[in-house]
This record gives sequence, C-alpha cells and structure tokens, in this order.
Amino acid sequence: MSTAVSPGAGATPAASPSPRARGLSGWWFRPVPLARIAVVRTIAYLFVPVDVFLTTAWIRAHADVPTEWYQPLTIGQLLPLPAPTPVVVAVVQWALVAAALAAATGRSPRLLGTAVFLLYVQWMVIGMSYGKVDHDRIGYLVLLAVLPTIGRVRWRDKRSSEAAGWAMAAVFVTVMLTYFLAAWAKLRFGGLDWATGSTLARAIVRRGTVLSDWTLDVPGLLVAAQWAMLVLEFAAPLMLLVWSARARVALVVFLLGFHLAVFASVKIIFLPHCVAILSILPWERLPGATRWLRARVGGATPAEVPRAGTAPPG
Repeated sequence: MSTAVSPGAGATPAASPSPRARGLSGWWFRPVPLARIAVVRTIAYLFVPVDVFLTTAWIRAHADVPTEWYQPLTIGQLLPLPAPTPVVVAVVQWALVAAALAAATGRSPRLLGTAVFLLYVQWMVIGMSYGKVDHDRIGYLVLLAVLPTIGRVRWRDKRSSEAAGWAMAAVFVTVMLTYFLAAWAKLRFGGLDWATGSTLARAIVRRGTVLSDWTLDVPGLLVAAQWAMLVLEFAAPLMLLVWSARARVALVVFLLGFHLAVFASVKIIFLPHCVAILSILPWERLPGATRWLRARVGGATPAEVPRAGTAPPG
C-alpha cells in the first residue's frame, strides 16, 4: 500500500478524501505489527499437514475413484486442472505438505506462500468435486491467499505495515461473512422451519454425546438455541467494530468457545475456520504477556522481569 507523499513544486495537491472515505480506508489499511503476521503465518502453514493427514485425509481416497465421477467445482472448470488420478493426488498431497513446511520457516515467503495457496486450492478442488462442499474453508483459503502479499517478517518484528493491515482485515471480513452467509443459507434453503423445527434435535440424535443428549428431554430448549444461533450469525457484522486488543481476545475466546461447544455436542469441528479466527488475535503482544505471566508466577513485578535480549541486572 502506497505511502503518502507531499506534492512538490508545481504539483497539484490531490483532493482530500471525504471523512467517510478516510474512515473506510483507515479500517482496511490500519497498520498491523508485522510480528503478528509472523506468528499467524507459522500457525497457518503448520496446520497444512494436520489438515492433509488428519481432517481431510479422506481426500486421498479420491485417487481410487473413477474419473467419470469427478465433477469439478467452477474454478476447476475455469482452470486447466487435471482430473484426480493416483499420481495427481499423491503429487499434490506431498508437494503441498513440503511447500507448507518450507514456508513455515519464513524463507521465500512470496514464492513458497503462493505455492502453498495454489496447491491447497487444488487439494480442495479434488476434495469438493464429488457432491460435498464444506463451508469452513473460505476463511483459511483467504488467509493463505493474503499471506504471500506481505513478504519477509520476523516474530519480534517491531515494524507495522498497511499491507499487513489489509491482509488481516480481509481475513477478518471473511470470518464474519462465514457466519453471516451461513445464517442466510439456513433461511434460504430451510426457511423458518430451520429455526422452528427439529434441526438440532436430529443432529443430536445422530451425533450427540453425553454432554448434549439431555437437551432432548427439555421442551423448547433446542428451538430456542436455533433462534439464538440465527440471531448471532446475522449479527456477525458487528464483530468488525471490535478493534482493541482486549476486545479481540474476548471475541476469539467467544468464537472458539462456540465451536468447542458444537464439537462437544455433535462432534463437528471447523478446524480451518478456527485457524482463520486465530488471525484476529494481537499476537504481537505475546512477549509482553509472557513477561507478565513470569512476573506473576515468580512473585516479581513486571518491571523487574528482563525483556528478551537484555542482560539481567547485576
């Protein structure tokens, strides 16, 4: 994102943007510490092998499915992507893992980051072109797409960047839209029956746990929960107003707590989406929080705990 330059002699100053335009631009390009990007990048790339070998290990089985059953997503139709064969699936799988582990080191962030994003898109096309499309991937995909735009960063980088601010804002908006559009889809395809029917009751009967089975015996509880879910998801745009560090931590705790509650109830967890949620946290404050914790545990005041890279007194 360009840096403002004062007009020189003979130059005509550009018209000042309106307060509304400045506010919108300030939201999208508010500088973000590059240390946050370094932490988020490491988490995002290290999650790739977890996803490939654990949460989407079933994609590997598509190598043995007849190619006649392959009905590529729109992006798979627009791009000349090969049909999944045993060789194609194996190459994409191992190339994706290798590129992600290399990218997690921070080297060649633009080249390796772009490779991870493109290979992950191909992995998703292989996985989602047989009639099932998961909606928990878009935030993580956007995260992988924007990380290469920032360049080289370090965990203790004290600089801030508008490019980093734009990247994190893009992920933040996508996380919000994941909830909002999920609510819209519920009403679009299920209508009010989704909220007034037995949606959660059916899910608990099929996939319930000891922590959720009891809710089937409480009249009206699950219907109230369905209405509450719709209201909260439609209210998701309000999360974009959260800017302070403490409020962001509280928001992330709430969102992750919601997904943990869903997992405890019906054994469904949206791990890629949870990784995208982690990008909301002010990770650059982690060293300060660590010093504070050490001070509390050691009985010293935070000022008495030496900062990283400084010699202890005496």
